[in-house]
Amino acid sequence: MSQFASYPSLAGRPVLVSGGGSGIGASIVEHFAEQGAKVGFVDIDEAASVALVDQIKAAGHPAPLFAKADVRDLAAYQATIDGMAGKLGAFKVLVNNAARDDRHTIDQVTPAFWDERIAVNLRHQYFAIQSVVPGMKKAGGGSIINFSSVSYHAMTPQLSVYQAAKAAVIGMTRGLARDLGPDNIRLNSLTPGWIMTQRQIDLWLTPEAEAALMVAQCLKEKIYPPDIARMVLWLAADDSRLVTAQNFVVDGGRM
Repeated sequence: MSQFASYPSLAGRPVLVSGGGSGIGASIVEHFAEQGAKVGFVDIDEAASVALVDQIKAAGHPAPLFAKADVRDLAAYQATIDGMAGKLGAFKVLVNNAARDDRHTIDQVTPAFWDERIAVNLRHQYFAIQSVVPGMKKAGGGSIINFSSVSYHAMTPQLSVYQAAKAAVIGMTRGLARDLGPDNIRLNSLTPGWIMTQRQIDLWLTPEAEAALMVAQCLKEKIYPPDIARMVLWLAADDSRLVTAQNFVVDGGRM
C-alpha cells in the first residue's frame, strides 16, 4: 500500500497533460493513471510516449491516451485537444507542463529564436486553456495547473528567454483565475525547483552543482518527478476545491 494519498475525486476524471512522454510529465501521467483518471497526454517524442503507455498498462493501471503533437503548432494542437476530449470526455483537469530549457546567450537570441522559445514555454499554455474552457464550463468547473520554473528566481545563467516565459506564466495564471473563477474553474501555477529528470542529470548535474544545490536548499535531498506529480494531484483533486490564483513552489526550500 502506498504511503501517499489517493483521491477518490480523480477516479474517472478526464485529464490532459502536455509534454507527458518523459521527465516530470511522464510521472504526472503515471500518477493520474494510478488514481484511475482518464488520462490523455501529448508529446513530440512518439517512441518514449508509446513506451510509457505500455509501462502503465503492464502495471495494471488504465492505459492513457497518447497523441503526438507539437505544441508550437497551435491549430494542430487545439485540434488534437478537441479530438482527445471527444474520446475521453470534456477535460476537467489540464496540466500545462510542456517546456524546454535550452541554454542561450543574449547574442544568440534573434526575433525568430525569441518567438520559438515563447511558443514552446508559454504560448501553448494559453491556447490549451482556451480549448478546454468551454468543456469545463459545461461540466461545472475544472482545475488548470500551469508550470513555471524556479530558474528565474535563482537567476540561472543563460536562460533569459525561458525565464521571461516562466515568469509570465504566473501573471497569466492569476489573471485567468479572476476571469474564470465565476465558472468554478481554478487556475494555479506550480514552480518546481531543480528536478532530477534524466535530461537534467545527463546535461547539468555535476558533483559541484549538486553540492551547491544542497547548500541552497533547506531540505538536503534531491527532488524527483514524483515529488512534483503529487502536488499536481492535489491541485487537480476536489481536496483543493477553493484554491485558485496561487503559486506553489516545490523546491526543497531553495527560494
